[in-house]
Amino acid sequence: MNIEKYTDSIKACRFCFMCRHLSAIGNVTFTEADTPRVRASMIYGVTMYPERLTEPDLISTMYRSDLSGCCRRNCVNHYDEVGITLAYRADLVDAGAAPANIKAIAAELKKTPAWTVSGSGKAVYVADDYSVESGAAAAFLKLAGKVKVVKGGSCGKGLWVLGFRKDAKALAKKFVEVLESTKADTVVVSHTGIFDLLVNTLPEMGLKLKAKVMHSSEYLAGIKTSKKIGNVYYLESDFLRNYNDDYAFPKTVLKANGAKLKAFGTNDEESYSCAEGALVLDKIEPELVEKLAKYIEARADNPAKDVIAVASPYTKIQLKKYTSLNVKTIEELLAAAR
Repeated sequence: MNIEKYTDSIKACRFCFMCRHLSAIGNVTFTEADTPRVRASMIYGVTMYPERLTEPDLISTMYRSDLSGCCRRNCVNHYDEVGITLAYRADLVDAGAAPANIKAIAAELKKTPAWTVSGSGKAVYVADDYSVESGAAAAFLKLAGKVKVVKGGSCGKGLWVLGFRKDAKALAKKFVEVLESTKADTVVVSHTGIFDLLVNTLPEMGLKLKAKVMHSSEYLAGIKTSKKIGNVYYLESDFLRNYNDDYAFPKTVLKANGAKLKAFGTNDEESYSCAEGALVLDKIEPELVEKLAKYIEARADNPAKDVIAVASPYTKIQLKKYTSLNVKTIEELLAAAR
């Protein structure tokens, strides 16, 4: 079983309360089950009694996780509670026991249109649906100059998070082939989940991309705007901070263009991303994503006036859907100040 690879984390996390305050889902459901400690305890039970793998309460709990990675990042030993959850989901799918709603979401993710390539340049930008809907793609293309653009399909990351690893790898392989076909030396993305796929998940799948991978904030790092951006509250991306070693470019490019970054919320460890790491929680339990968005809105100093900056198009979309917060992607802020 995949969960056997995480024995040390399972045994350590099941007795530890230290990160419970960082569980975004636990903070809006107020249930102990939605913390790394209880999830690990439940999975420990599966290691002793494999028949428990398919218990409905366990399935529901494991698919509610926000997968933010902030508990793992801030753990003194960095025990991998994210890995435990993803491994459990893969084991459940391998056992043919994924629930009907999860299968339905996976089926939709598999119905992906073909990727298309347009434009010219040494770099290629991935204009996925989230980046387009959020406004990040249009703003990036105004700033970036000549780049190729890939758009249309699915990269497989959502299927990977749901536990459908074989299907995820098949889609990711097609995605990589499209990117390689562009002959670009640099692949640029706004979608932080796709960034993590290309940097971290591809090696897990046994796949490789030759080109250098950048988040759009890194590609735009040398840009100079004519106006100062001013006061903004920056909401960290789970994928960039917690999965990718505090990737610095989003804050760097904002500061370089006159942004005064103000602290948001009650501490700098929490996740304020609306379950960005879970990718498709909005399709599994949208009411939970709404609660997460409202939780963030309640911590804004002045919701009517504050400018909220995000590196994740997903986070902007969810916050705009469920709150009145003034949320802008980094690309939009730079383009507006240009």
